[in-house]
Amino acid sequence: MNAAAPAGRTALVIDDDPSISTLLQIILKREGYTVTCIRDGREAQKAIEDGAVPALVTLDLMLPHVDGYALLELMRAREAWRNVPVLMLTARSQEKDMARAMERGASEFIVKPFKPEELRERVRRLVGASS
Repeated sequence: MNAAAPAGRTALVIDDDPSISTLLQIILKREGYTVTCIRDGREAQKAIEDGAVPALVTLDLMLPHVDGYALLELMRAREAWRNVPVLMLTARSQEKDMARAMERGASEFIVKPFKPEELRERVRRLVGASS
């Protein structure tokens, strides 16, 4: 477990399922991240448009009001967000969903339910690759 989060080591969790959000928050905090959780697509859209740019985003596809695809497109359209690693987490396991997410700029794609160790490994790989 990492002690304190280094400066700039922030994560944005966008998922409408409270149990998944809590699990992600626990895992990412153990990895040394300061975590912000958002459970609604409109709130996420506002954070992307007006908020601080995180070091990492975990993003669900199925959200109230604005889906994960639209949020991903919004992130990639903004210069400051263009290279932020985005780990898609979704119950949708069809290949077309994964392809659509990757075409829009997702960095990784994990199907729920996921193993915490798999998530930690993907996060380490993504953030290591982006720094």
